[in-house]
Amino acid sequence: MYLRLLMTTLLTVALSTNLLAAELPTANGKAVIDYLNKNNYQSWQLWPGKTELYVGNFPHGALLTTYVSNGAYDAIEAKAGGIPDGEFIVKENYTPDKKLVAVTVMYKKDGYNAEGGDWFWLKFTPDGTIQEEGKVGRCIGCHAGVKNNDWLFIASVK
Repeated sequence: MYLRLLMTTLLTVALSTNLLAAELPTANGKAVIDYLNKNNYQSWQLWPGKTELYVGNFPHGALLTTYVSNGAYDAIEAKAGGIPDGEFIVKENYTPDKKLVAVTVMYKKDGYNAEGGDWFWLKFTPDGTIQEEGKVGRCIGCHAGVKNNDWLFIASVK
C-alpha cells in the first residue's frame, strides 16, 4: 500500500510539474476549451466511483458526467488532500432527457486565485460559447462551503 501511494504521488508530481507547463493552457476560457478539445477530455477517466449520467443537482444539470485529468484522478484515488496544479475536472451538464446543455470546468492553476483555491472556473455551451469564466463569484461562493476539501463537492479528496 505504501509503495502504491508513493508511486501515485510521484506520478502526480511528475505530471503536474513544469515539464508539461508549456502544454497547459493559460487561465483563459478559449485556451482551456482548445486544450480540452485537443486532449479529448471525453477519453479521460470518470471521477472515481461515478458513472456517466449520474443524478445531479442545481446549478448543474439534472444528469452529470464528470471527467478528470490523469493527475486529478490519481490525487483523488490516493486521497492526496487536493488536486495538483495543472489538473482538470470537467463536468458535462445534461437535462433530464439527456441533452447536453453546458460543460463546467475547474482548472487548478497555482497562483491564479489563492482566495478561491487557485481554481479557474469555466462554463461553456456545447458549441463552445463561453458563458462564464475566471474568478466566477457564484462558483466560488457555492464551492467555498467545501474549501476544506479543495473546493470539491463530489467526494472527499482527503
